[in-house]
Amino acid sequence: MISPLYLLADSQLLFSQADDNRVTSGIRASLPSGDPKAAYIGASNNDRAEFYDLFVAAMELVGVSDCRMVPSQLADEDRLFLEEADLVLLAGGDVERGWQVFERNGMKDLILKRRYGGAVFVGVSAGAVQLGLGALTDAPQPKKLYTFACAPFYIGAHEEADEWWNLRALVNLSQSGVRGVGIPMGGGAIYWPDGTLEPVRRPLTELVKEDDEVRERLLMPLDPAGERSNSVSG
Repeated sequence: MISPLYLLADSQLLFSQADDNRVTSGIRASLPSGDPKAAYIGASNNDRAEFYDLFVAAMELVGVSDCRMVPSQLADEDRLFLEEADLVLLAGGDVERGWQVFERNGMKDLILKRRYGGAVFVGVSAGAVQLGLGALTDAPQPKKLYTFACAPFYIGAHEEADEWWNLRALVNLSQSGVRGVGIPMGGGAIYWPDGTLEPVRRPLTELVKEDDEVRERLLMPLDPAGERSNSVSG
């Protein structure tokens, strides 16, 4: 059974203890009882130890103690832990750098195997982008980089100050019907197995290609009554 995808612009929601934080409550509810395993993948930030320490602290808040960094240079025990992980977090950093590591060390196939094997997936910043359709490369001639496509849309993270320039470019370069979702700083989104997209804490910016134009609208978080009146299906 496929679990929800938790797509975050940054790590703020992982540390929020607010009663209405549907990210942490959803993660808890999605994990098996007992002693779940949580794998941290930091290839996009060169496996920086301080970011892994933040991950461990966040996992403590949701009651997970069996954590491991799965490094870019995979050992057999790292591969085994990832294959058994109940939660996998793709960290922030550089989207293209991380993707190159995934393709080079075989982690790409392992990640997809766990995604469709029922593990809970969390993407933070670049990790959220990688769980979507893709990104623009930083080459002198930018081109599309196609990624996991676990969510059937392009994802932008904390780029609201640039008015989602990269996300707009990706959608504009796509065929009609393709959409992009921008997640602002401090915000998140839950992509449910039934195709519903739920904004968390901050409004999402949705961009949709319609013929030769890109249409834009805001998707608002749940109201206090828990209604999903502004959620959309994908």
